[in-house]
Amino acid sequence: MPSLPTISILYEQDYYLWLKTTIQKIRLQQFSAVDWENLLLELESMGRSEKRTLEGLLIRLFEHLLKLAHWTTEKDYNESHWKAKICNFRKQIKKELKASPSLKAYLLEIFQESYQDAKEIISERSNLPLETFPIEPIATVEQILDENWYPTTKS
Repeated sequence: MPSLPTISILYEQDYYLWLKTTIQKIRLQQFSAVDWENLLLELESMGRSEKRTLEGLLIRLFEHLLKLAHWTTEKDYNESHWKAKICNFRKQIKKELKASPSLKAYLLEIFQESYQDAKEIISERSNLPLETFPIEPIATVEQILDENWYPTTKS
């Protein structure tokens, strides 16, 4: 009968089996048999993934808020779609923050940069000059997450 690969090799060869084995070893308190190096890498990666998810949602929310406020040539045709997307991104961000309240500090940390990224994306997509959009974020964190708040249209 062939022997199982060592747990650290298992990480490279069969991730799911490595995960199941690692969980089993921890549950059985067989701590010396745990592949700590790869487990720590996975845990660190999970934290980065949570941050990337939140940042992506925030940028997308800003994009749609900016479309609503500034892309007047497309507004009549797309307003309901943009508002639906805004609602969706707000809900997703709130769920992320509910699951990990400590990410609220990160949201505040990336707020300005995410707004700048969204401006660049919308400027490119809409062919509106970057100067069309305000330098500072169009609203506070509380406003952009408020399901009843929408930006006013700029002429």
